[in-house]
Amino acid sequence: MGDIRVRGDRLYDSLLSLAQIGKTAKGGVCRLALTDLDQQGRQWVINKALELGLTITTDQIGNTFMRRSGSNPKLAPIMTGSHIDTQPTGGKYDGNYGVLAGLEVIETLNDHQIKTDAPIEVVFWTNEEGSRFTPVMMGSGVFSGAVSLDHAYAAKDIEGKNVKEELLRIGFLGTEKPGDHPCGAYFEAHIEQGPVLENQSTVIGVVPAVMGLRWFDCTVHGFEAHAGPTPMDIRMDALQNSLGIMQYVVEIAGQHSPHGRGTVGMIQVFPNSRNVIPGQVQFSIDIRHPDHNILDLMTSKLKEYIAQVSADKSIAIDLKEVSYFPPCNFDARCIETIRKAANDLGYSNMDVVSGAGHDAIYMKRLAPTGMIFIPCKDGVSHNEIEDAKVEHLEAGANVLLHSILAFAGQHQ
Repeated sequence: MGDIRVRGDRLYDSLLSLAQIGKTAKGGVCRLALTDLDQQGRQWVINKALELGLTITTDQIGNTFMRRSGSNPKLAPIMTGSHIDTQPTGGKYDGNYGVLAGLEVIETLNDHQIKTDAPIEVVFWTNEEGSRFTPVMMGSGVFSGAVSLDHAYAAKDIEGKNVKEELLRIGFLGTEKPGDHPCGAYFEAHIEQGPVLENQSTVIGVVPAVMGLRWFDCTVHGFEAHAGPTPMDIRMDALQNSLGIMQYVVEIAGQHSPHGRGTVGMIQVFPNSRNVIPGQVQFSIDIRHPDHNILDLMTSKLKEYIAQVSADKSIAIDLKEVSYFPPCNFDARCIETIRKAANDLGYSNMDVVSGAGHDAIYMKRLAPTGMIFIPCKDGVSHNEIEDAKVEHLEAGANVLLHSILAFAGQHQ
């Protein structure tokens, strides 16, 4: 079986084709969850799956499963996939690679007329990025039972549109109850989204674990007033009081290096007028660490600091946790299967702890799960210049192919 390889050129062409839907001026992709562009991207992937002879199922949160039958339909499918929604300034590979690598695996099996014992399914999950709706990784969260369907349906974007309405509008409000879909094992191929593999000149990252993360929405309340007549010493400037909190988010991450992470990535200022002192600021807080105890310590420090700012400045500050994912350790057999496949195929490999969240985190609750990383140029992701080499895309898909075959079995 080691001589069976995917076609990297075909996979690359597929990625470039999908990237035309929502293409940005800088060569990236903006395809936010449940928009018209997301609908077009979903349909493009489904059309490709239909050409490969796969059957399609969509559940009530819009997760879509593309199935290649096995010789034993009683066996739970071996599943692979990721997502096709992107960041506002996203790239061609984040998420998309995992879905299209899965379809390339299927096409390779078709090319070689290989029948597996267990069915194989490729899935794309709804709203993994969390850019338009929170919580992040919504589709796999609902599928795993970690997020209720009603909670997901009620989530709104900044225009007040909710998830259920948008699923219905784009035609992806499926009928299957999330979770009523067996899974024998789950593998996810992904660009690393960091610089480790490239810096170490290594082709395959074997992912033993994912950092835990906490997402918060912080709202600082001040009092809007005219920027000219109002003296500095009596202002209740929500933005200036927010800046100290934002800086502290970065500071606590630095206190717990090298794995600590702290980011403020989204800010909304009200009334957002040039000559009005800001009366309210809402911003996101993202903190991460692979150690559960340290992540809890970082959270405690953040809450204590915010309480102190509120007391010292006599201003109201609301802190709401919107997502929490504890550190995740993947299945030992899946990890060793990925490592063996990389070694058998002659690819250099190393263990890499993921700093980013992935749908695999939720799938780990339901079935043996593993992740495969490949390098991305300069470690850049969530950026329009995100890039990866064709030979690395091919290598990751080859490891995915042989890892799936190890679990699905070849029918004799």
